[in-house]
Amino acid sequence: MKKKILVLAPHPDDEVLGCGATIFKRIQQGDEVFVGILTNACKSDPVKYTLEKLENVRSEARTACNLLGVSEVFFEDFPAPALDQYPGFKMAEAISNLIKKVSAEILYIPFRGDIHNDHKAIFDAAMVAARPVGKYSVKTIYAYETLSETEWAYPFAGESFVPTVYEQVTIAEFQMKLQAMECYKSQLRKFPNSRSIEALEALAKFRGATVGAERAEAFALIREIK
Repeated sequence: MKKKILVLAPHPDDEVLGCGATIFKRIQQGDEVFVGILTNACKSDPVKYTLEKLENVRSEARTACNLLGVSEVFFEDFPAPALDQYPGFKMAEAISNLIKKVSAEILYIPFRGDIHNDHKAIFDAAMVAARPVGKYSVKTIYAYETLSETEWAYPFAGESFVPTVYEQVTIAEFQMKLQAMECYKSQLRKFPNSRSIEALEALAKFRGATVGAERAEAFALIREIK
């Protein structure tokens, strides 16, 4: 049965870094995937993050998501990188509206232990928005790992990413993730930077080898209602 999936990305490229191969695989299997990119850095620092840069990275996001087959990309204007100073209820309300708009059944969100405060804020707001009360639609919530954020989390038990779900993907499916990431020319870096093609491939091989697959993406299951 076709599922409706919403991927929440604090910043453009998080959706590809965290679950690009899974997005492509799910779409190929008949699911409908939507992406919400939630921040606008111009709102907090228009000198460093110019309107031109914003328009460029959003264009990159559309290209990357179109390549993967995403049905629609939604853009919000929360002020990155200052979400820890922004009212959480406003973010929760906007995310709730996105969930309702697409009737999302499955939610992919950033991991709360990530070193970037924006990721923590989006995780918290998403959990509020996806509360199982009233006529709720979200039955499953996964947290994804984001290279350049998750691996630098604090080395404490409650902050470390511990995968509980592994999405096995073929090499061809994973190559689509790499192609999507290559659309983000403004965000991609050279190895050994963790936001590089080589680093993404290394992580996918490691996660795959953990479960006897050639490539995989790993997630932490936050909630599943059956």
